[in-house]
Parts: sequence; structure tokens; C-alpha cells
Amino acid sequence: MNDSTEHPLHETSLHDALHAQVRGSGGDAAGAHLAGLTDGALRIARRRQRLARAGVGIVAAVAVAIAGVAVTDGVTLRGGQPAAGGVTTSTAKAALISFLPVTSSNKHACAQGSGGYRVPASATHPEFCVQADRATGMTDVQVVSAKADKSGADGTWRIEVSLDSADRSRFTAPTGSIASAPAPRNEIAIVIDGKLWGTPSVTSSITGGRIEIVGPYAGDLTGATAHDLARRLDPG
Repeated sequence: MNDSTEHPLHETSLHDALHAQVRGSGGDAAGAHLAGLTDGALRIARRRQRLARAGVGIVAAVAVAIAGVAVTDGVTLRGGQPAAGGVTTSTAKAALISFLPVTSSNKHACAQGSGGYRVPASATHPEFCVQADRATGMTDVQVVSAKADKSGADGTWRIEVSLDSADRSRFTAPTGSIASAPAPRNEIAIVIDGKLWGTPSVTSSITGGRIEIVGPYAGDLTGATAHDLARRLDPG
């Protein structure tokens, strides 16, 4: 900022001194002209001072407005993010399940490219390879509900899933058609995300639309695994 806005008293003193000099010189034309220039310069200096003050006010108002926008934007952005420790609603889709008639089950590793489902070996059983028929099975089914609980009879974990009315009707026919077949063709492969989760045997048509998943063999599921799978399947 120049001296005219920082020191307004300096311009006033200079103006008064010049006018006194004009008066002392007898008020000739040159002195009058000089006094007029001095008056004009003082008016310009004072106008610049007023504009500078007004400009400061405008800048301050703009700064406040910008700060307000920044705060508003910040609130909006934070509102779109989950609060720390808060409960969030997952937008992920529920896992789909397939029910496929078993065509074979053999005690060996699945051949590469065979399309079989591997059952890893454990302390109680060897490795298996299960083949299933996708063409006649029910694929990519979304269940109505899924919950994990512990069997009161033997204490094993299981997941109980329920089908809607349309899928319940669809499930009745294939289970009825394989019920009288010899093992393992009387079994249904339960496949979720490409992994085999059980091969329960069927003795009659299943009409209620409620199926239990206990793993390839009873006792294969742990509490953590059962609850995790139930959460993935449940659409609620």
C-alpha cells in the first residue's frame, strides 16, 4: 500500500502548507494553479483511501463466504462417509446358491478342467472329487433367509436356508426324481461361489423349501464358518 493510504494526515499537512505558501506569495496565478493541483491530489488520495477500506471489507466478506462453502462441502463429504465406529449398511449383493444333482463321487483329486468340485482331505476322510449336473440343477438361487445354529442332537453347526414359493416348487421335482437313485446319484451338491458346501442325500421330494447345510461331512463347519456363510447368503 502507498503512503497516500497509510498516512492521510501527511497529505492534509502538505495541503495546508502549500495553501499557506500561495497566500504568502500574494496569490499569483501560478500559486493558485498549484493550490488547485494540491486540492485535486488530496481528493484523489482520500478517494483511494475510502476505496482501499471498502476493498478490505469486500475481501473479508468473500473470505467468509468461501469459508462457509468449504464448511458446507466438508459436512456433505463427511455425511457420505460412515462415522468412525458407526454401523454401516452393506450394499453388497447376497451370495447365490446352486443345487445340482450329483453324478459321481470319487476318492481322488479332481482332474484339471473336469469341472468337478473338490472335497479336501481331513482327519476323518480322504480327498474326494464330486461331479454334478448343472444342466438339470437349480443354479444361482437367492434364498429368502439363512441362519446358523447349533444342532441340539450332536452339537454340530449348520446353516438353515429357506426358499421362496417359486423356488420351492422348482426344488420339489428334481429332489423327487433322484430320491430313488442309488448313491451317490441320490445326492444334491450344494455349491456357493464355486465351492462345494455339502452333498446331502435325498430320500423323498423336498416340498417345504427348507434345506440344512452341514458341510461335505457332518462336523465340518465351525461356528465362525457357519455364521459367516449365513451372513453371506441372507439377503436381509
